[in-house]
Amino acid sequence: MKLVPQLVAIAVIVAIATPLAARFVPGTRPWLDQAGLLDPLTALGVVPADVAVGSAASQGGSRPGGAAQVIAAEAERRVLSNMIDAIGSARGVQSVNLSFGVTGRLTALHVAPGQPVAAGDVVAELDAEGARLAVERAGLVLADAQRTIDRLSQLAQSGTTTSMQRQDAELALRTADLGLQSAQRDLEDHRLTAPIAGYVGLIEPQIGDLVTPTTTITRIEDRSNLIVDFRVPERIAAQVAPGAVVRATPISTPGHAIAGQVIAVDNRVDESSRTLRVQARIANTDDLLRAGMAFRITMEFTGAEVPAVSPLAIQWGNDGAFVWIVRAMKASRMPIRILQRNADAVLIEADLQAGDLVVTEGVQALRPGAEVSLAPPRS
Repeated sequence: MKLVPQLVAIAVIVAIATPLAARFVPGTRPWLDQAGLLDPLTALGVVPADVAVGSAASQGGSRPGGAAQVIAAEAERRVLSNMIDAIGSARGVQSVNLSFGVTGRLTALHVAPGQPVAAGDVVAELDAEGARLAVERAGLVLADAQRTIDRLSQLAQSGTTTSMQRQDAELALRTADLGLQSAQRDLEDHRLTAPIAGYVGLIEPQIGDLVTPTTTITRIEDRSNLIVDFRVPERIAAQVAPGAVVRATPISTPGHAIAGQVIAVDNRVDESSRTLRVQARIANTDDLLRAGMAFRITMEFTGAEVPAVSPLAIQWGNDGAFVWIVRAMKASRMPIRILQRNADAVLIEADLQAGDLVVTEGVQALRPGAEVSLAPPRS
């Protein structure tokens, strides 16, 4: 007996909700039209006649026994593009840490941090008094060895020298010559010169400090061009090659994009991250960029030409995405695979044939094999 009041209550709710939905929820009108309730409600004045007709046409609805009205068009053909974004870190095209080759006390600094230098410019000097004395001593030894050779050469004319004396004198001369070269090299090591052109970094040691070959005096960086290291997914590893164009945007200045070029690609994919290391070169003509800055790297790869449809055409079911197509003026449901989403279109993989029309509006009233009529596109 309790069931009867419940059924009565449900019937009352449906009787009240149906006219309200028909009048204030336009999306319910196609279903009410299919159920045969829209015309009685229109006759009772619940739904204005012109609104009911317009709703049925715009939603693709149809009167029983008639064709569903839809808006459809042929799919465009667009080139599939694969956009890759990565974050990379920059370094100078050349850089070197400078340190002396010998131990000594720092006596002079000829550069300042941030100053540009050319290759061969003297950067710093050590106390070289002992090295200069060693050069003079080696020079005296060499001169004495040379005089010995000259004296033996004069005596050889009278036959008063032996070949052994001559060999010993020549050995002493060569040894003295090597000693002089070694002393001169040691003296040169007391002067630190720039091996490359670039900009001087910070200088930690001060004049008077005792420095060793392990003491870094400064760092010189050539930032006329920057090398940006970044990583790309392994799925595009075969598409990345030297010469590929990149667009580098400093994280600090998002609106400043710079064109660059890939110069090197690693020979293996990193197993832990499944990425491939790539290096690109970008110009720093105005010297506004610095080594160590972070860049957003964008690379674009173009692929095959594929169908492109309106985002409104994409529908979803239990088995994935699909679109409704019109073929021979009958509706057909076609499964698709979405390849790329753009702002105005979705690029898909589908078995579309020439002349197939993809439905963008009116999909609610479609069933497989249903007859359709085409409405003009909205202006």
